[in-house]
Amino acid sequence: MSKPTSIKTSEEVRDRLRILADERGTTITELLEDLATRELTAAEREQRAQEAARELGIEYTEQVQLAGQDAWAKIRAHQGGAAA
Repeated sequence: MSKPTSIKTSEEVRDRLRILADERGTTITELLEDLATRELTAAEREQRAQEAARELGIEYTEQVQLAGQDAWAKIRAHQGGAAA
């Protein structure tokens, strides 16, 4: 088992995390663990994009990469997240 640690954040964020955890019937720790394991890193997204292109028989060019990045940015914008 991992050693517990602390994460510093504002009271507002802590309170929001508590509400989100309560609504899901879980703890803040479990909520954060779920997010951290569910959310892909940039490297993982890139790897999956390459794998998907290969499976679809698409050459993974810089143009395809940029189109994919643009699509993810639009998806995050519609979800209320930061587009980047």
